[in-house]
Amino acid sequence: MKKIALVTGAEGFIGSHMVKFLQPRGWNIIALHLRGGSASFPKLPNLHFAQCDLRNGPRVTQVLTQYQPTHVFHFGAQSLPTVSWANPVGTFESNIMGSLYLFEALRHLKRPPVVVSACSSAEYGHVPASAIPVTEEQPLQPLHPYGISKVCLDLLAREYFLDYKIPAVTLRLFNTTGPGKTDDAPSDFVRQLIRIKKGRQSPVIDVGNLKPRRAFLDVKDAVRGFYLAALKGRHGEAYNLCATTTHEIDELLRTAIRLSGVKAEIRHVPRLMRPSDEKIIFGSTRKIRKHTGWRPMNSIEQTLNSMLEYWDAVA
Repeated sequence: MKKIALVTGAEGFIGSHMVKFLQPRGWNIIALHLRGGSASFPKLPNLHFAQCDLRNGPRVTQVLTQYQPTHVFHFGAQSLPTVSWANPVGTFESNIMGSLYLFEALRHLKRPPVVVSACSSAEYGHVPASAIPVTEEQPLQPLHPYGISKVCLDLLAREYFLDYKIPAVTLRLFNTTGPGKTDDAPSDFVRQLIRIKKGRQSPVIDVGNLKPRRAFLDVKDAVRGFYLAALKGRHGEAYNLCATTTHEIDELLRTAIRLSGVKAEIRHVPRLMRPSDEKIIFGSTRKIRKHTGWRPMNSIEQTLNSMLEYWDAVA
């Protein structure tokens, strides 16, 4: 049977990488976008675009009925915790109702596709040091509307598997970065370094707290995790998806500086300091490695190099 992948949020960071991962592998791909999302993709016969706001239930049903996908990769969401505090209603409409409309449409198809949903480590909230690296059994205690919305998606996927036999798999993504990423520490460092290199910024990098430890997963490893979860993941299960090594943010910064070849002063600025920062965010990937054979393959140096090359080309 020909594999047909429907990718929600195809114009987003991870969704766009998912599309580019599937293209050379012989899949037919339906890339859903909220608004004009086709410009960054090559024109290929196996790639089709469909405008679809997930908050529009009839339109979601129409698209799924038309294309009859064998697999759904669900990335469409409002993905920023800061925005979720400012606009919790909009976040819930996008992330909870949008996902509900998707699952409702899926259960009415004659042959429900495998659906792999992007959830988040934000579902766990604050985790005690004794529980690091956090496993999938850790209680879900989110700290903001975005995290709550992802718990709802997690539970929706499980319920639709149990009640309607939808072959659903959930991935709880930890820190993920790579070319095209914005609004995280590595992308902020890299973009400043490229601006300095091109003479658009004085040789000073503004930073916040450099002490926390994070495990940044390369987006190429992330989309391969979604791919393996779709093919080998156990239906009804949730899996952590995380890098296997943590780095202090200061180490990431100094590695990015070294790789860029740029000399820059590091300046701590109060506006970039958060009221609180978890000392470490790190997830156990034992379960997904056991069930699918997935493991990350890109080092942090490779990830930062690819980001430097990306921003050098587009900046």
